[in-house]
Amino acid sequence: MSAARPVTLSDIRDAARRIAGRVSRTPLRLSPYLSEEFGHPVRLKLETMQDTGAFKLRGATNALLNLGKDARAHGVIAVSTGNHGRGVAYAARALGIKCVVYMSELVPAVKVDAIRKLGAEVVITGRSQDDAEHEAMARIEKDGLSYVHPFDDPHVIAGQGTIGIEILEDMPDATNVIVPLSGGGLFAGIATAVKTMKPDTRMAGITMENGAAMIESLNAGKIIPVDEVETLADSLGGGLGNTNAYTFEATRKLIDETLLLSEDDIATAMRTLFLQDRIVAEGGGAVGIGALLSGRLKLNPGPTAIVVSGCNVDMDRFRKIIA
Repeated sequence: MSAARPVTLSDIRDAARRIAGRVSRTPLRLSPYLSEEFGHPVRLKLETMQDTGAFKLRGATNALLNLGKDARAHGVIAVSTGNHGRGVAYAARALGIKCVVYMSELVPAVKVDAIRKLGAEVVITGRSQDDAEHEAMARIEKDGLSYVHPFDDPHVIAGQGTIGIEILEDMPDATNVIVPLSGGGLFAGIATAVKTMKPDTRMAGITMENGAAMIESLNAGKIIPVDEVETLADSLGGGLGNTNAYTFEATRKLIDETLLLSEDDIATAMRTLFLQDRIVAEGGGAVGIGALLSGRLKLNPGPTAIVVSGCNVDMDRFRKIIA
């Protein structure tokens, strides 16, 4: 794909065909509790049920399947807050490709360990995703590895967009889709699919108050750096990058509403999801539930889909939250 061309529904449909059989078609499950609270059907798109416990496997698999023979021979490198690295490592192992993952010191140990167990080389460096990316770029120059961007890559965006197709296939009457928002790869992919297939659907992007890179950039009208700090929604951390070519513009065009959640909001969402629906979700994966429970979203009346994007949470911390 040309860097000048936005990702299209056709690209997403191609990705769906390419990754079929390698990535799970996750369920869109009714939440009786949230449906009663909202007054309309609410269904949860459970990306927690991917083999890697998060949606990132979709984009990573599509990106690696698009690599040429020489690139596969040299190997791939990723920079990650955890779930992307795990997705790339899993897809690389399945395809027999060498994989290196760079992460900052803020990434929880449970996510680091899971990536190592998949056979990837793991490098921990710096206090932010931007720090880790800087070191990874030097490694690319040295070893000739192919960079698999965590969000600002057309193949990654198209892979994540397959979620949007599945949502409307399973819930054609959806009037709202609520998506966790970070670098924008997940949101841009899903929104491109949904808005193309059903333009009146309201797209809401949700993130945490601590380090909301995309929302702060959208409010400023340009990409701005943010400080990364510890948060329950660690998977939503990181900046947009100075060379962002896809996700900022796509998100700006397609998003209808944004919402920032406090750490208490996120903890409440994780607790509610577990106690009411028996679903384990990490903080970043549960923000859509927190947004709905807050009552602050200006949604269309009617059925709503919420993307629960991942379950890779430290269980000791999770037990403290739900207790």
